[in-house]
Amino acid sequence: MKFLVVSDIHGSQYYAEKINEIYKIEETDKIILLGDLYYHGPRNPLTKNYNPAEVANIFNNLKEQILCVKGNCDSEVDEMISEFKFEDSIKLTINDKNFFFTHGHKYNIDNIPEDVDVLVYGHFHTGFIKKKDNALCINSGSISLPKENTKNSYLIIDENNIVLKDIEGNVIDEVKY
Repeated sequence: MKFLVVSDIHGSQYYAEKINEIYKIEETDKIILLGDLYYHGPRNPLTKNYNPAEVANIFNNLKEQILCVKGNCDSEVDEMISEFKFEDSIKLTINDKNFFFTHGHKYNIDNIPEDVDVLVYGHFHTGFIKKKDNALCINSGSISLPKENTKNSYLIIDENNIVLKDIEGNVIDEVKY
């Protein structure tokens, strides 16, 4: 199984279309959305081609491939227009490792859940791969609004590797697990 993991789209039709392209190019089986899909929030500028309704339409057309966690900017209205479920978190076992997918505003590198081998989150808009204690802590960054001089980014996770890539598909960082 191969996963495309993205976070913090914040209503950008441009980057939602990019996600669809990347999904096809990378030949992934599932897309994991780590929250903050539609609303840009009061602290962020409008994203490129801000159009939350069209972002919902793009993702609804991919609903069979999507797993989604709720971000701190996602609301009940967002859930109502989405044809897929928003979870608080997603737990998966991949290659005998316990993965925990979350938005990042509750669980992150400073608050790692118990019995987790790999913690994957967004929220901070800064992509990285770090080891802390016994866990790999992976931030996908933001595909639409990167911060702290990081690049627009996403993750590819397969049975052996986690790869952080920029929007052009260049490898930023990677780790075998």
